[in-house]
Amino acid sequence: MPRLELDPNFTDPDAFYAALTDAHRERSEEQSERINARLILLLANHIGDQQVLEEALEIATQAAEPQSTAP
Repeated sequence: MPRLELDPNFTDPDAFYAALTDAHRERSEEQSERINARLILLLANHIGDQQVLEEALEIATQAAEPQSTAP
């Protein structure tokens, strides 16, 4: 069963970050959201495996949940 790759796997993370931020430069919030949505769908299509996509979605949604500050 394929698993989501969580170890760093970029050939050049700085170049990707620069390209990503450049794609959003001088765009409206709505345009940026459309770029992000399209990018997500393109990458999801590339991955293709439903279990991997659901694992990624679960990990991503955990980041949106409030962090516990219990001692």
